Amino acid sequence: MTVGTRDSAPSPSHRPVMFEQVVEGLRVQWDGKYLDGTFGRGGHARGVLDRLGPTGRLLVMDKDPVAMASAAELIGQDARVAAFRGSFAELAHWSETAEGLDGVLFDLGVSSPQLDVAERGFSFRNDGPLDMRMDNESGESAAQWLARAPEREIADVLWTYGEEKLSRKIARAIVAQREETPIERTGPLAELIASVLGRGDGKIHPATRSFQAIRIFINRELEDLEAGLAAAHERLKPGGRLAVISFHSLEDRIVKQFIARHAKAPPGNRRMPAPPEFTPSLKEIGGAQRAESSETTVNPRARSAVLRVAEKLAVQVQA
Repeated sequence: MTVGTRDSAPSPSHRPVMFEQVVEGLRVQWDGKYLDGTFGRGGHARGVLDRLGPTGRLLVMDKDPVAMASAAELIGQDARVAAFRGSFAELAHWSETAEGLDGVLFDLGVSSPQLDVAERGFSFRNDGPLDMRMDNESGESAAQWLARAPEREIADVLWTYGEEKLSRKIARAIVAQREETPIERTGPLAELIASVLGRGDGKIHPATRSFQAIRIFINRELEDLEAGLAAAHERLKPGGRLAVISFHSLEDRIVKQFIARHAKAPPGNRRMPAPPEFTPSLKEIGGAQRAESSETTVNPRARSAVLRVAEKLAVQVQA
């Protein structure tokens, strides 16, 4: 790999979502230190690495053991890279981040390689074991949870994380089905949900919202996002950039509200005592960004992507 060049940017067919916007949003500095909290297969990470000089540093994290195997290959090629297996919610506990970061990236949700492998259990289009864990070597699988969860808990998860209007009806059907046969594969679960909801117009599979909800719950994705944003804010240096790609409204709402909470003073209320003076610690850069049509034509997954970028501000110390 040639240090400090842009020759190894991914080809269009392997380019990660919003590649150019992410790299430009991070405003990569020659000697900076950057963290990719969702390494995946390394598309964004390599874009950052190509812009770093010999003294630059790239830190990568991921829950997925397959992703970390790819990261190990990258480390073997480039001494500027270090890796940590785990959730980005833990980034502040990694000693490599203690001296501060010039940029942090989170590319949320499930990756295309995870969706494409039926054995991971994320996809309702390809039958496979009902797993859905980002880290499939720890924690409870979707099948294990569905086998034991009370009907009300299942309904609450489908509604809260999938905004599924018929969550109670689906939960009731799942509980009835598991009394006869364990639900252990994605295909039977998708068919069960389709039998409850009907096929609709065929544009969106009826199991989409339920699969999303179960995946988010099993992996604690929203809780990790909130913790990860706070950790990134803590570790970013003044002038450092935070870039987050979301793929659905629940994620984007958390990111949007987090940036606003640190960038804008809360609204006042004349009936209440004056709030403490507000000092912003973030500045939003460019608002919500979406993929261009040239990208969405090649990669339909990019249609739902929203990128938000914020910059860490120096805290002014009062004399």
